[in-house]
Amino acid sequence: MKKALVLAISAIVLSQSAIAATMTDYQAELASKLDPSKAPAENFDMKKWKINLPIGDRTEARKGKEMEITADRLNYVNYPYVHPEWFYTNSETGAVVFAAPNTGPTTPNSKNTRSELRAMLDVENAYTYSAPLTNFAVEAHKNAKDFGAIGGQLSAALTVDAVSTSGNDKKIGAHAVVIGQIHGSKNEPLKIFYRKMPNHEHGSVFWTYETNPENKKDRTDIRHDVFGKNNLTKADADPQDGIALGELIEYDVNVVGNIMNLTFKRDIGEADEKVVTFSVDLSKPYPGRENLDRSYAQDWMYFKAGAYNQCNQGSSGCMNRGVEAGDYTQATFYKLELNQ
Repeated sequence: MKKALVLAISAIVLSQSAIAATMTDYQAELASKLDPSKAPAENFDMKKWKINLPIGDRTEARKGKEMEITADRLNYVNYPYVHPEWFYTNSETGAVVFAAPNTGPTTPNSKNTRSELRAMLDVENAYTYSAPLTNFAVEAHKNAKDFGAIGGQLSAALTVDAVSTSGNDKKIGAHAVVIGQIHGSKNEPLKIFYRKMPNHEHGSVFWTYETNPENKKDRTDIRHDVFGKNNLTKADADPQDGIALGELIEYDVNVVGNIMNLTFKRDIGEADEKVVTFSVDLSKPYPGRENLDRSYAQDWMYFKAGAYNQCNQGSSGCMNRGVEAGDYTQATFYKLELNQ
């Protein structure tokens, strides 16, 4: 592993010793369960995950596409997968680090790079992305019993350590990273964002529900603020109710029956702990959007988690000056649990 490079990247925002020194009691408790000498898949259960990384794949089948590491390689006995720049274990805390630059190989339907896990419930068939057993459905699906799960739960505790310092601040993707998702066959009923202006001390956490219309052109993202405000620009005041880089947050996504339950926490275990909750029925059109939203009742879905950089050189107006100039995103997970 290129240890010097790993440390250099982390030091841009917070040195590893500084992270350890500023950890909350809850964060330290989570870190105490992790081993800094182990690979991510040895500290976290990744048996039902694959990961996409922002580098070119070397296999003949995926030549020129973004790197894909299947569950068997991610969890390979004696040599579980790590990447020294984009997916590795923090050598002080044992937490798993996901990082992605502003430019690099991407998945076919996105312009944004990612270091991101994708749930694969049928671990025996690593490439059957659309197969029912690989994915989950809600209870209302007419063939719900054929899927790998009905509903499911994703719980995470993490810090966002960096978002791109370049970008058009009037674009929602600039200075932003997605740290958790539920993805459908085409659209996303859930994307959890962190977004921070480079001149602000605090960033904002919000989530979006993407309507699932008949025609692609009718898709709409409905934003929901959690901590801070989603649409800030550099001209706005610093969101004092937001989240600073390196500050621990926790999210829990629990799809029970047809209902997507969301719980967000900050200052966990402290006197000023704050909890924000939401609930959405995925089997029904989003309230007020019934004319276009078909709902996700008959769709298949899967969880994602990591760092999905929203800052690209096209629609977000971002630059690619390199990691040292701050043109990347990074998130560090202290807890990552998939229950399906």
